[in-house]
Amino acid sequence: MVSQILAVIIFVVMFVEIVREKFPRYLVTLVAGVLTLVVVFLLAMQSLPDVWKALSLESMAETTFWYTGHMTVNEMNTGINWSTILFISGMMIMVEGMSEAGFFDWLCLRLAKLVNYKPVPLMICFMILSAVLSMFIDSITVILFLAVASVRLAHLLKFDPIPLIIAEIFTANLGGAATMSGDPPNIIIGTALGLTFGDFLRNTGLIALLCMVVMVPYFYFCFRRQIQSRDETARAAAMSLDPRASISSRKAFVVNVTIFLVTVLLLVTHAKTGLTVATVGIVAAILTLLANPAPLRLLRKVDWQTVLFFLGLFLTVSGLEQTGVLEAMANGIAGITGGNLSLMIVILIWLSAVASAFVDNIPFAATMVPVISSLSATMGVDLNTLAWTLSMGTDIGGSATPIGASANVAGTAIAAREGHPISWGRYCKYSAPAAVIVVAISMAVILLRY
Repeated sequence: MVSQILAVIIFVVMFVEIVREKFPRYLVTLVAGVLTLVVVFLLAMQSLPDVWKALSLESMAETTFWYTGHMTVNEMNTGINWSTILFISGMMIMVEGMSEAGFFDWLCLRLAKLVNYKPVPLMICFMILSAVLSMFIDSITVILFLAVASVRLAHLLKFDPIPLIIAEIFTANLGGAATMSGDPPNIIIGTALGLTFGDFLRNTGLIALLCMVVMVPYFYFCFRRQIQSRDETARAAAMSLDPRASISSRKAFVVNVTIFLVTVLLLVTHAKTGLTVATVGIVAAILTLLANPAPLRLLRKVDWQTVLFFLGLFLTVSGLEQTGVLEAMANGIAGITGGNLSLMIVILIWLSAVASAFVDNIPFAATMVPVISSLSATMGVDLNTLAWTLSMGTDIGGSATPIGASANVAGTAIAAREGHPISWGRYCKYSAPAAVIVVAISMAVILLRY
């Protein structure tokens, strides 16, 4: 009982500090993780084996960690999820290589030129681009370069970039919900439950596509008047820009795009090849580093703080799991629903959406994965159905506020840095109703389909 109370206190304080943003997020989770190991496992439980279980280093020594995606939930879910850590690290290295080669600047300018630098068609194109790229690249990374490109184009064409950035953030989270490699919550859910890229694409992917069809006209009607630009002189100047000038090296550009396409192919086929997402991430990283003339410089540019954030997060959540707190949560939900799957879906998706709107959806997803695993085991309900419900709830609920998902935080931070701060009121005015619409559609589809 003492260990449970201590684990909950550490977790709650960590959550509060993440929301307050007084300290770097990675430091908050690392301190919480170390406290979990020392205070909960060593002092309260006096259990060194639980420390090793939380670190989960032995999982990487298993052949199945690298060659098959079909582990049991307990094996994948206890302690640090090294599959998630290695996959995210590999993707960040690959994306940094693509960025150095000028791929993202080239792509944005190419699309802008395609629509003759007209702001409204540009917004629609960037929304679709944001969603599509986020299916294969971490949505945080997508927003980092899209937000910068949007501000630059807005300054060039003399229109307000804030509506464009808000729409991009929302569609990045929606596109990321479609696959296993887009939004961090999906990476956590997929690696923990042994789900494949194709599993997500056939389930959350179809829901995301349907919702995207609704969201494009939604944001069009919301923003079409706000981003109009009548400065034809500015547009004429923009038309003279050559997208090819963004490419620093043609050879590096071709090589890095090829690595990206190979990585996508490995992700799509990993269920058939037997390669796990950890292996795919490592392959992407190695190929990128081998192709780069200055691999050490590239490694220094990678956001390693994100990796440390995940390490601390997994350690902290392991305290809740190994002390039985998460099992108690699952039993509570089971008691409320009485084992009724439909009621469970309704409660889970709205609980996930509301919680993720106010606290980062990454720690929430990491917390809820063992909860739905326990629910499935004790109540006999389909685990995959609960996984799709949790995925859509956390991914889309996180879009409702500026702090709900890491992509939101990144996008609003860039906008503020470039002189266009986005207030909570303005952000939520458009994104919160959109989130409610998408969560409602997702719930209806899941209830009807499963």
